[in-house]
Amino acid sequence: MKKILITGGAGFIGFHLAKRLLTNCDVSLTLTDNLARGRMDKDLSDLLNANKDRVTFIQSDLTVTSAWSQFDEQGFDHLYHLAAINGTKNFYEKPYETLYINTMTLILGIEWAGRQTKKPKVLFTSSNEAYAGGLNAFGQLPIPTPEQVPLVIENVYNPRWTYAGTKLIGEQFVIWGSKKFGFPAVIVRPHNFYGPRAGYDHVIPEFCERIMKRVDPFTINGADDTRTFCYIDDAVEAMRMTMDHPSTDGPEIHTFHIGDREEILMRDLAEKMFDVTGWHPQNKTINPSPEGSVKRRLADITKIQKIIGWEPKIKLVDGLKATYEWYAANPKPE
Repeated sequence: MKKILITGGAGFIGFHLAKRLLTNCDVSLTLTDNLARGRMDKDLSDLLNANKDRVTFIQSDLTVTSAWSQFDEQGFDHLYHLAAINGTKNFYEKPYETLYINTMTLILGIEWAGRQTKKPKVLFTSSNEAYAGGLNAFGQLPIPTPEQVPLVIENVYNPRWTYAGTKLIGEQFVIWGSKKFGFPAVIVRPHNFYGPRAGYDHVIPEFCERIMKRVDPFTINGADDTRTFCYIDDAVEAMRMTMDHPSTDGPEIHTFHIGDREEILMRDLAEKMFDVTGWHPQNKTINPSPEGSVKRRLADITKIQKIIGWEPKIKLVDGLKATYEWYAANPKPE
């Protein structure tokens, strides 16, 4: 039985990752979360209840050493470290907490992995935010963007970049922590994962909410910015394949982009959602991007395709349909 520890296990990615891993009958999971952003909702409760013999949930604050000590010598094979403060709104409202929590949980997790007799393989979820400032700062970010570009913080005085800072330094902690303590590790950079149960503060959930409420005029911020959106089922399969692949057993530490190839303008994303839902507003309000927002983002996923054999399968229109249906059934609490 493969034993896996997932931090941030009640969150968006953690929940869907757990659901995917449990399709393998030879896997047991421990999920841990402080429930500050992740929720013990019906989806998670149902998952836990349906898999009582193979899933344990522990609420804990991973910024303290004692929280990690409870996992000592349990013989975990894999650690998926997902725990972090995320969401642009949080970066602006809680910049210090973003820096502290994201960095401290990672440092303690690395040191925990290093002191285990049986050392787990560690996956760290970095972010495209770690290099996103390069285009605005220097105008030299290649599109599509490969993994080896410089990591750039555009403006340390803009709280938006606190999250990016934790991912930039986080990658270095993982690389050199792995070498110091002797555990295998892999770094992945998610590119706009979306899907059911993704919270209510990101662009697609916000679009869903306003479409459900028939908000007209419909506001689109940064309408001429581009993104790619990777459906969560594709994303967690990429993470699973990456951890199970022998190329990540060491000693080399790989960094992989996980994303989709379909680059889309924000105004066109809105139109796709109007088409999917069958409702079109009469008027639209176009606003500029927030300060520090990245104009264009498109990952080069050649490396993960070549080495791991993964590529996205779910079309954007199908993912948007499934996402909207979930949000229609689970509207934002008032």
